[in-house]
Amino acid sequence: MSESFERARELFLAGVEAFESARYSEAAALFEASLALLPGRISTQNNLAATRIRLGQAKAALPLVDAVLAREPGNLDALAHRGAALALLGRTTEALACYDRVIAEEPQRTEVLFHRAMTLAALDRDEEAIAAFDAALARDPARAEAWLRRAQRLLRLARHDAALDSIQHALALDPALAEAWTIRGTILAEQQRTADAAAAFEQALAHGGDPQLNRFFLAGVDDAVAPVAPPRHYVETLFDDYAEAFDEHLLNVLRYRAHQAQVARLRTLWPRRFRRALDLGCGTGLCGALLQPAVEAIDGIDLSAKMLEKAAARKVYADLFHADVGEHLRTTARRYDLVIAGDVFVYVGDLEAIFAGVARILDPRGALCFSVEKHDGPGDYVLRRTLRYAHAQAYIARLAAEHGFTVDEIATHPVREDQQQPIPGLLVYLAKD
Repeated sequence: MSESFERARELFLAGVEAFESARYSEAAALFEASLALLPGRISTQNNLAATRIRLGQAKAALPLVDAVLAREPGNLDALAHRGAALALLGRTTEALACYDRVIAEEPQRTEVLFHRAMTLAALDRDEEAIAAFDAALARDPARAEAWLRRAQRLLRLARHDAALDSIQHALALDPALAEAWTIRGTILAEQQRTADAAAAFEQALAHGGDPQLNRFFLAGVDDAVAPVAPPRHYVETLFDDYAEAFDEHLLNVLRYRAHQAQVARLRTLWPRRFRRALDLGCGTGLCGALLQPAVEAIDGIDLSAKMLEKAAARKVYADLFHADVGEHLRTTARRYDLVIAGDVFVYVGDLEAIFAGVARILDPRGALCFSVEKHDGPGDYVLRRTLRYAHAQAYIARLAAEHGFTVDEIATHPVREDQQQPIPGLLVYLAKD
């Protein structure tokens, strides 16, 4: 045995020890030094690839596993590492193919079963992902994260009781799992178990959960002072996940028709043809499609990239902007003679910045049209149990006066249904002085 071989072996074993102790940078350096002495050693290449994946260096890991697979196409460790690297790079379909090849040969590989389930979840193949998590949990029932991710898939399918049971398993294994407490809270809130939901959100905060998100959820169930707006990432994720089924759910389940009444009255109240309109929170383009005959050009803006993809397919918008509505109104150089927002301000509490931004970009005698859910109680607005804001008519009228708008009309009209009951709303039509 040569001296260089012995030294390479020592470095390799030291690298394994560092890897198992989660000292990944040190492990990578040791494996690299070992490879320098014994180039092309498959076990070292595989271990270095695994280490780079743990360090988030997926691109650097791929050449290593590809070199192994060029020599040993059936090397299951390399295939598993290739799947992990591809998943990190967002190449989920390719990652799944790697995991499938491994499982076909060795169906009991626990770690690969888990990552295969995670990849199916990333592809939104929910039923398959649940079955895959079940297979992984059959091998390793003590993996809290698998129970958590399984619950998320069940929740997407509205299987709330099963999701809650899965979350209970996760928390039994790891009571400090903040994300599990948040999901537990959202399920309990959906079931109108508000005290239990509030306790879950408090636990999420106590264990380091997202403070903005959990305080927003908490305000929806315990009458705490409502934040002025939900966290941006909450809204963006909500509608990215909702985009595929949005129109079907909104129109056929929630019986949303406010956009039709809104645009129909707009065209009666203001029968002129507008030069350019801005559709705030345009979503999939439901409002824009109805508005098109009354406007020469329409721009749309939304926080959800996936909703904008749906809007673009309608081919009614001149330009689409992926941005926060408030920021866009504050910074855009474009001017409009019509701004419209359908079912958007239910996701904004304090409308002060919106009014200021619209006033800034609207031409003289321009028009602002929007809908809100109606609030008849004390205060300017309230965050409801549905995590949607409702606004007082007096608040709308006061903001209009403060920002140079004349109220042409504020009409009461149902905006949608909840539990098959109509939700009262306001259709607001303002003209800039």
